[in-house]
Amino acid sequence: MSIDFIFRMVGMVVCALIGARFGLDSSLAIGLPPDAASLLFALVGVLFGLIITPYVTLRPIRIVSRVINGMAVEVVFMAIVGMLLGLLLGLLLAYPLSLLQPPLGGLLPPIISVVFAYLGLTLFTVRSREFWAFLTDWLGIGRRRAFAGADIERQLLLDTSVLIDGRIVDIAKTGFMGGTLVVPRFVVQELQRVADSSDAQRRNRGRRGVDKLKELQREPAISFKIVDDDIEGMDEVDDKLIQLSLKLNAPIVTIDFPLNRVAEAQGATVLNINLLANAVRSVYIPGETFALRIIQDGKEMGQGVGYLEDGTMVIVENGRQYMDRSIYVTVTKLINKETGRIIFASPEQSATRA
Repeated sequence: MSIDFIFRMVGMVVCALIGARFGLDSSLAIGLPPDAASLLFALVGVLFGLIITPYVTLRPIRIVSRVINGMAVEVVFMAIVGMLLGLLLGLLLAYPLSLLQPPLGGLLPPIISVVFAYLGLTLFTVRSREFWAFLTDWLGIGRRRAFAGADIERQLLLDTSVLIDGRIVDIAKTGFMGGTLVVPRFVVQELQRVADSSDAQRRNRGRRGVDKLKELQREPAISFKIVDDDIEGMDEVDDKLIQLSLKLNAPIVTIDFPLNRVAEAQGATVLNINLLANAVRSVYIPGETFALRIIQDGKEMGQGVGYLEDGTMVIVENGRQYMDRSIYVTVTKLINKETGRIIFASPEQSATRA
């Protein structure tokens, strides 16, 4: 016997009793004998209880349970602390508010308590990592959770381009970043300006970056924070980011190639996501053979172009004749650049697939 069935039976009985009582009380108003009205409303209560009970009992409990189980311990703890502080503030305001003339004196205290509890819960949940770090560093009540076993003091500055790109979220989830991802407030402001742009394409890119920023904040497995550190006397976001990197001795995570060059020239450490992507792409050496589908023409006469699963471009000499077909190709040359990797190949004479 499932718990769902038990709740339905209990709900059926409770709703039947409530319906029967309501039928007795309203029999005169609807013009039916008390027994008939009671039976009619009891049957309605039975039906209502069987259908509705799980949706007002078990389903909300399961949803809340899934949400809590998916949250980190520090997030749950700070959410409870925030709610309790909100209730405490509501309680302090309840007495003076209760002295107001009716109906305000009776309505405002409970409303204020609910509002402050919600605000405290929301604020402490959204900024749980910052509050938890404060309690850890200042009060020493626990240890900040290390990210994938790395030194939690290592900080990685994220720029606007890497947030818009979005791959940083998936990379951080794997645990390879090894530190706290840090976004300066001036980068958030720049991202918001891009999201508010009048140009549709630029606006969509900005909104994507904002969504990825929120995803980093919500992900309990990622050590992340937004800092208010700023560099006075500078207007350009890239310049501020480089100087902040030097000040904090924190690497810059980016996909912006010009920023990469300028930062390295000034002595800042840069982690380029594109270089990481190139490093983990499939490696083929001259002479190796693999299957490839030709999907487009190349720049030179007779060339065909296909792509590996990781996005690497493969240029096939004399491959145009195999357009929209999968063939076996042999690697002839490999070109590695910071902007990507290109493989040159030729069709294998012996094996062709449709």
